[in-house]
Amino acid sequence: MNSVPIRVSYVAISLFIFEIGSSPMFLLGAKAGRDAWLSMLIGAVTGLPFLLLYLAIHRLDPDKDLFELLLYYFGRTLGTVVGLAFVGYFILEANRNLRDFGDLTGLAILTQTPLFFIMLIVILVIMNTMRYGPRTLFLVITSLFPLILFSFILLFVFLLTTDLVRPEFLFPVLEHGIKPVWDAAVPELISFPFCQSMLFLVFFPLADPRRRLTKAIVLWYAGTSVFLTCLNEVSILVLGPVLAANSTYPILQVVQLIRVSQLVQRFDALFVMILFLGLGTKLCFFFMGALVGMERMTGKKVKLWVIPVGATIYLTAFFPSSFTSFVRLGLEVLVTYVYPFFQLGFPLLLFAVMLLRQKKKGSRTTGHPSTGST
Repeated sequence: MNSVPIRVSYVAISLFIFEIGSSPMFLLGAKAGRDAWLSMLIGAVTGLPFLLLYLAIHRLDPDKDLFELLLYYFGRTLGTVVGLAFVGYFILEANRNLRDFGDLTGLAILTQTPLFFIMLIVILVIMNTMRYGPRTLFLVITSLFPLILFSFILLFVFLLTTDLVRPEFLFPVLEHGIKPVWDAAVPELISFPFCQSMLFLVFFPLADPRRRLTKAIVLWYAGTSVFLTCLNEVSILVLGPVLAANSTYPILQVVQLIRVSQLVQRFDALFVMILFLGLGTKLCFFFMGALVGMERMTGKKVKLWVIPVGATIYLTAFFPSSFTSFVRLGLEVLVTYVYPFFQLGFPLLLFAVMLLRQKKKGSRTTGHPSTGST
């Protein structure tokens, strides 16, 4: 990993783009219908303590990344096992982003190009990026932030000026009570996208230690939560709750409706490029997280693992082959039964072990008898 500190603002901005990632592609909280915005807010608020947990882990030992913490506090054997499990988790997240990239490209742009070829080109480009390390990755992602932010702002402006938004789709609020809203948020929306920030335990030690990382990250998390809530609700306000819930990519269907005189006729092509940047960002960070993990577990440098890890991500991205099964596996199975172990279970256990170790260390320091005169 790079030794030169990264600006805290770069880390916070990268987290913002990372959290957005593939989220706009789907209607999150669809089971809540028109109240999906409430589910998003519940997911964001409930996910905040998880983020604070990750930051607390970092503050207890700020010089070590996630894998170094596991090896130090769990011991070499157990730490290696858990560390490799995290590598597997990061690879799983990366291959799902690669598959989303391929499916979106095949649906929206390269309709006649085979999926395997699209994903092969993408993973080769990403693998080349991985060779330059995390610092370069943060610099590149941060440089894309103005373009991404401007494009989303342009989307909101076009929607408000073309009379596509139907405020009546918001009402009635809580038509079926709070239970459907809560069920749509917990645990699905906590796990995806809000608790995916756990990955940044790998990168927090790279941040400039002289700056207030916690404050910056929490503020940007709040902004990301509001932004994602508004963006998610756009699909419902334009398409209606039923059509939005049954659409493959509702946000893409929304932007295809935008017509601004003769000036803008194909805004969907531009917006797909922005989705590509979000997907690519998330894919890159999970890929880099897996590479750092393999370096820590084996002692061999990141560059040696680029091809093996990249090949694993590519090959596993084809399963399951059915698009419907692929989406259902991610949004219904993995976020409920697999991801919580890595986003809550192991971090909580690590935090508890760190506190116990530091408490014992403090007791040994202050517990020895003093040598006063008699």
